[in-house]
Amino acid sequence: MWRGTRMYSLLGVLLLLVLVYLNWLPVRGPSAGGPGGFKLPMPWLQPRMSFVGRAGTHFVDAVTGAPIYVNGWNSYWLLSARSPALSAEMLRRGRRMGLTVCRTWAFSDGGPGALQISPGRFSESVFQMLDYVIYEARRNHVRLILCLVNNLDNFGGKAQYVQWAQAAGANVTNSTDSFFSHPTIKGYYMEYVKAILTRRNSYSGIKYCDEPAIFAWELMNEPRCVSNSSGPHIQAWIEEMAAYIKSLDTKHLITVGIEGFYGPGRGERLGVNPGDWAASLCSDFIQNSAVKDIDFASVHAYPDSWLPKASMEEKVKYLSVWVDSHLNDSEYVLRKPVLFSEVGYLQHAEANSTVDGDTLLKVVYDKLYNSAKKLQAGGGALIWQLMVEGTQMYHDNFSMVARDRPSTYNLIKEQSCRLQSLYGKEEDPSWQCSLPP
Repeated sequence: MWRGTRMYSLLGVLLLLVLVYLNWLPVRGPSAGGPGGFKLPMPWLQPRMSFVGRAGTHFVDAVTGAPIYVNGWNSYWLLSARSPALSAEMLRRGRRMGLTVCRTWAFSDGGPGALQISPGRFSESVFQMLDYVIYEARRNHVRLILCLVNNLDNFGGKAQYVQWAQAAGANVTNSTDSFFSHPTIKGYYMEYVKAILTRRNSYSGIKYCDEPAIFAWELMNEPRCVSNSSGPHIQAWIEEMAAYIKSLDTKHLITVGIEGFYGPGRGERLGVNPGDWAASLCSDFIQNSAVKDIDFASVHAYPDSWLPKASMEEKVKYLSVWVDSHLNDSEYVLRKPVLFSEVGYLQHAEANSTVDGDTLLKVVYDKLYNSAKKLQAGGGALIWQLMVEGTQMYHDNFSMVARDRPSTYNLIKEQSCRLQSLYGKEEDPSWQCSLPP
């Protein structure tokens, strides 16, 4: 009798701990000065979630083999948000729209509030913020594409790596193209990657390399070069770094992070680029994406900024050709899924701006839905970018609070519903389509 009473008491304590864990942590994340709230880093307490794999030209649930097609979004700022509650709220709102994947930065190199203060030296409080973002994503049934470095100078980028190497006395030119070829800089990047992949989440107790809430690793945001001669170096860098990640982590997908431009020598495909300038940036959609350890291709789409003088009719026509070309190349040449990982259009207060933006977004959504219906390579699209109130410092010309744009909000949600109707679980507890049939 006494033994039974003790057992029930122990179960009661465990249940209380679980309730505290599940109900307190979502609103108590790491503060600016360090961790906050109560932590119970037990992997078995986390919501069940499968890894995402690949079967030919489409994504699949790694456990059931069921096809997965993505409707998602970008919020690059989740790691750097001034309050963890803002990141948590963004993840909750995304899931309410039926969005399943969020692309965000897993880097902040040098400068104030950096994750990587110097090569191999990290801020534990900022790392705990990344822990929290991943933890909250899983709680909201959202998977993350985590980008590992920036081509641009924002948040450090490849320029910061070059500066670190120069400060260490390495014989490095001032050109940021050195990032892709210099052994010291490549070593810095690989050291960073290893620190990320082997990190044990302080909220869940799960290593990042074992976390199914991570959809994929992205090598770099929009890799480009300064000199045309650096193209072979970028290709070699992609091959080396993708293989290195696979040597550490065989559970996750890898993508490059390219914009989708076709490089020199692609013949008729050069006409698909938004201008002659696009072929001079050292990236090539087919060559870069064909690397053995790259699991899926990435494409960006910004018709407003790429074709600033074009009419709306011309932009729609161009975007249609751009999407079709990459869907066809992914299906028949690469034989891999393709994710349109940034789809952006200028945001203005005028009503006709919203209408025009919705028209462009619908072009992408419709083509990807048709690809999904055929079980083909169009893996999904991620709108750039969604915000919540209080994140104005992270806005750019393509940012929006979705619920402030009702027509766009409904368009996003409709795409989620359409994809769920094809391959979604009928009894998915995390989200159910609420649009009228």
